[in-house]
Amino acid sequence: MAIVINLDVMLSKRKMSLTELSERVGLTIVNLSILKTGKAKGVRFNTLEAICKVLDCKPGDILDIE
Repeated sequence: MAIVINLDVMLSKRKMSLTELSERVGLTIVNLSILKTGKAKGVRFNTLEAICKVLDCKPGDILDIE
C-alpha cells in the first residue's frame, strides 16, 4: 500500500496555483512542491489543517491510499 497525495487535483479544482497556496498557508513553494510530488516523508497535522482551510476541503480529499 502507498499513500497518494492529491494536492495537485485539489489545486486544479480550486483554480489555485501552488504559489498562491504557499502565500496563504505560510509555507515555502519548495516544501509544498515536495508534498505535492509525494516525496515528503511526513506532514504535520497543523500543516494539513492549514492547507485544508485554504482549499476548503478535508484531509481525505488530499490524502488517499492505493
